[in-house]
Amino acid sequence: MTTDAGTSPLDVEIGALKGGSADLSQYAGQAVLIVNVASKCGLTPQYNGLERLQERYAARGFTVLGVPCNQFLGQEPGSAEEIAEFCSATYGVTFPLTEKAEVNGDGRHALYERLVGFADGEGHSGDIRWNFEKFLVGRDGTVVARFSPQTEPESAEVVAAIEKQLG
Repeated sequence: MTTDAGTSPLDVEIGALKGGSADLSQYAGQAVLIVNVASKCGLTPQYNGLERLQERYAARGFTVLGVPCNQFLGQEPGSAEEIAEFCSATYGVTFPLTEKAEVNGDGRHALYERLVGFADGEGHSGDIRWNFEKFLVGRDGTVVARFSPQTEPESAEVVAAIEKQLG
């Protein structure tokens, strides 16, 4: 999949969880794992693996970007402050988090408009299936991989895809 100039997911404007811009352009030239996250989901313990990926690869030009979303059974009901406190206190999250965003439907954020067309290894493209669906954006700003919500962040396939992007 090639990305035309101005269509990279990193060209989208989205707010930071604690206000202001998340300034995704700062990640240009890096590999970025974009994940829709939630605090009250059965998959929430994936925050542990996401944070370990952040710690393991940040120095090599990688970041996890968490996008809180409340579209799946209301599993991210908190305010920005509550989400930040939960992520920090419960999972020691140091990677950036954006403002809450819709990932499906008429209100789908432009970031996800640029992600959902990419298919995962099983051929699924389109709507996000659940919390913790993962998209890997390569150093060139294109989406290079998509992983189902059930795929653990530190699974062999995710790690291999990140390593490939980092060289």
